[in-house]
Amino acid sequence: MGDLKPIKVKANVEEVLMEKYEEGGGEPLSPMARMQTSHILITNDMQVMDENSRGLKWVPTTVDLDNHVLVPKFEPNNIHNPDKIVEDYVSNLSKSTIKMSIPMWDLHLLNLKTSYAESTAVLRIHHSLGDGTSLMSLFLASSRKVSDPQTLPTLPMMKKANSSTKSSGGFLGNYFIKLWLVLSLFWNTSVDVSKFLATVFMFLKDTETPLKGGLGNGATTSRRFVHRMVSLDDVTLVKNAMNTTINDVMLGVTQAGLSRYLNRKYGESKIDKGASERNNNLPQNIRLRATFFMNIRPSPGIQELADMMKKNSSARWGNHIGYLLFPFTIALRDDPLDYLRDAKATMDRKKASLEASYSYFMAKYFLKFCGLKVATFPSQTTLWFSNVAGPQEEVSFHGYPVAYVAPSCYGQPNVG
Repeated sequence: MGDLKPIKVKANVEEVLMEKYEEGGGEPLSPMARMQTSHILITNDMQVMDENSRGLKWVPTTVDLDNHVLVPKFEPNNIHNPDKIVEDYVSNLSKSTIKMSIPMWDLHLLNLKTSYAESTAVLRIHHSLGDGTSLMSLFLASSRKVSDPQTLPTLPMMKKANSSTKSSGGFLGNYFIKLWLVLSLFWNTSVDVSKFLATVFMFLKDTETPLKGGLGNGATTSRRFVHRMVSLDDVTLVKNAMNTTINDVMLGVTQAGLSRYLNRKYGESKIDKGASERNNNLPQNIRLRATFFMNIRPSPGIQELADMMKKNSSARWGNHIGYLLFPFTIALRDDPLDYLRDAKATMDRKKASLEASYSYFMAKYFLKFCGLKVATFPSQTTLWFSNVAGPQEEVSFHGYPVAYVAPSCYGQPNVG
């Protein structure tokens, strides 16, 4: 570092969220390369701008824990609903931004007993440090099994779907099946990328519904964080009965909830609200889409942290996510399982598309050649939707049992 000219902190580092990874020199420092041996979630790197450089780089700096770890005090007389206090606290965090002059993370320890845990730790991390896959890998490397405190948790494994395309028609039959799959992949990708570009350039917008708010960049628009737990056993029961995936089930439940919520909202203006909720009050042809985060690494799923830190790893650390636009079908169904069938059919078609990979590379090269105004997030969708696999068994963090992990995200520029 001694041969570099003086550096200065870039005030608006939000403008560059996607790092440039190239073979050879010039690769930014890994944000988590200097983790302390005690496995505490600490990074002592921050983003800076070299005077002779066009991009941001990671450089080591000194961490002052007093600037990162916060323990708010609550008046005992005002603690009537601890669950709501925690939700309000997390929601209020979305009104502020992380300081850019120091490593971009902070930890809030809320010593309140809620319905789910004895206390709550809120770890807020700037997305430029890593995506959900990277951060979950770090969390698992920092925790231990409750049943065996000396053992790392089991990594979630991605199960390959059983192939349903095998044919007994011999060489000619298999040839036509493969040709059909290639043509479907090409067609689906062409359609999806065209719609993606039309959405990014604001030619294709979602229908104005009660779910949509004013356009904001997330930094000044507060978000409401609500945490709920559902039984994984119940979800798995439906998954097995319908021969789908857990993601399909959750998408079906979301589709059903959105449909019933909007039907109720559109019926509020009617005199007999009870009757209106039983009727179909939905407008025709509602376009309501969600932007999905998709892990596009060659090695899917959560990987070992040591493997992610290796150079040229197929599961490297960072932000390696693409986007796809998922259209929700907003309608009332007599059979609740129809919501699941619709969601599965839509997601199966999306899986037969390279939309996520194309969106990643388009953003990367648009940012390089056209600037941030072109390489932007799709901001005309109603929702953002994402998930990440968590621990497979009960885990502890520095000896403290972890009751749940609830990742979320705010700051993305969408109107929902």
